[in-house]
Amino acid sequence: MDISKDQIATLLDHDLHASAQMLGCFLVSSTSANPETSPQLKAENLILLGDSLFRDREYRRAIHTYKQALQYCKIIPKQNSTSARTSLSSRSSSPSSFNALAINENEVKFKIASCHSSLNETRLALAEMEGIPSKARTLQMSLLMAKLFRNSRHNRYAIACYRECLRNCPYVMEAIIALAELGVAAKDIISLFSQTSYKSGRAPLEHIDSNRWLQRYVEAQCCVASNDYKGGLELFAELLQRFPSNIHILLETAKVEAIIGKSDEAIVNFEKVRSLDPFLITYMDEYAILLKGKSDYTKLNKLVHDLLSIDPTRPEVFVALSVLWERKDERGALSYAEKSIRIDERHIPAYIMKGNILLSLKRPEVAVIAFRGAHDLRADLRSYQGLVHSYLAFSKTKEALHAAREAMKAMPQSAKALKLVGDVHASNSSGREKAKKFYESALRLEPGYFGAALALAELHCVEGRNGDAVSLLERYVKDWADDSLHVKLAQVYAATNALQEALSHYQAALRLNPQNEAAKKGLERLEKQMKGVDPDAPEEDEDNEVEDADEEPDEIELLRE
Repeated sequence: MDISKDQIATLLDHDLHASAQMLGCFLVSSTSANPETSPQLKAENLILLGDSLFRDREYRRAIHTYKQALQYCKIIPKQNSTSARTSLSSRSSSPSSFNALAINENEVKFKIASCHSSLNETRLALAEMEGIPSKARTLQMSLLMAKLFRNSRHNRYAIACYRECLRNCPYVMEAIIALAELGVAAKDIISLFSQTSYKSGRAPLEHIDSNRWLQRYVEAQCCVASNDYKGGLELFAELLQRFPSNIHILLETAKVEAIIGKSDEAIVNFEKVRSLDPFLITYMDEYAILLKGKSDYTKLNKLVHDLLSIDPTRPEVFVALSVLWERKDERGALSYAEKSIRIDERHIPAYIMKGNILLSLKRPEVAVIAFRGAHDLRADLRSYQGLVHSYLAFSKTKEALHAAREAMKAMPQSAKALKLVGDVHASNSSGREKAKKFYESALRLEPGYFGAALALAELHCVEGRNGDAVSLLERYVKDWADDSLHVKLAQVYAATNALQEALSHYQAALRLNPQNEAAKKGLERLEKQMKGVDPDAPEEDEDNEVEDADEEPDEIELLRE
């Protein structure tokens, strides 16, 4: 034969999968034309062609080719099939492993399952994997099986497969994180390490003693998964002392800080990560959300440009695009968030972003579905906040209170969870006294929590206690330089006709954050008030009367906001 399998294997080894695919067509054609070619040889050739298609991400063609190979395997004499399997006992089952030419049907099924998984066809992938006997599953097979079970919400089976991964190797970090998120206790995860058999000959306990950092890592992930954010951050800080500038730990720290509203600290850590690795994409959509919150559109623009140049196919990139476009075109931003979810149905920031945009578009009923999607994947603070605010937006007070209480139960030491319950009570005039108590409790628990201070000030204003609102906000302004505090204080002063004081605080807010839209709009309104003009009256423009007539409702709506 003019074409040998070794030639294709060499091409695959050098990642020349396009050439391997073309040569594979010649190989398969030559064997199919020869009636004397054995079924085993035909199967081997088809598997090589399938491998080249897999590497070229032509997953459907790869599935079709692998299944043709399995059909030939069925007619291979039993003794040949048995010897082939024996010869592969030490081979890796990765779909990227292409050197061995003997046939292992379990490997082929794994490759078919990997193709289905890449196409987000979880059910079909599981069906293939379940055809592999449990004793024949390699570490990679167990990990894929665990992910598939988790994606299909068969959590009990997923936990069993992730446990099996850690029994084989305690350093499967994906399994550690997944088990923590699935609610497995830290001590139970750590106990799996002692069940690992080591080829080095060292006793398992010796490995555990020398890897205390791994136990700390497990504990940190379990803290975060159980919403003990303070404990998680302390453990990550301890790990950073031992492993300075560890990009993974810095990212995990920044992610938690972003979730709990420590925006300044999170931004510092994200920027440190970017300085260490400017081509990293993981969690960069979280960074984008923070930059938008700070109205730092210069950095946001650069971040999105960088991410697009690195890999425009990642879900994080589409969330970052959604963040960037939200200010200009909310519907366009929504389409980007939905695109991110289509790429990865488990990408939580995409659901959070989608929910927030839908809330902004006055579509709270649909926003609930988005936030519920995030909550089902990971019940963290942001998903609870989204659910509560969405339910309140269409007067579902009972459901909002249920979600807020669930958050408080999940995070008993969280000031932000207490504020959520306060927000629900504040939505009803009969619950304002309860709301006040929850806001005050939140401030006692976390004195620097501006959200609770602003909510309490708003409550004072609603009940006509403008003096109490001013006293509270002035106290915070002295200790914390925050533009949102200055804006709220300016609004209270403007409502009581203390225009000069209002002007001073709007200007202070803009000095701290020149891009603060609320301060800009407030200042415009204030200037009209100082001139004796109704701030809610639309501006007249005789030259563009017809055009403005169409835009007038939007302008009035902006002024009201």
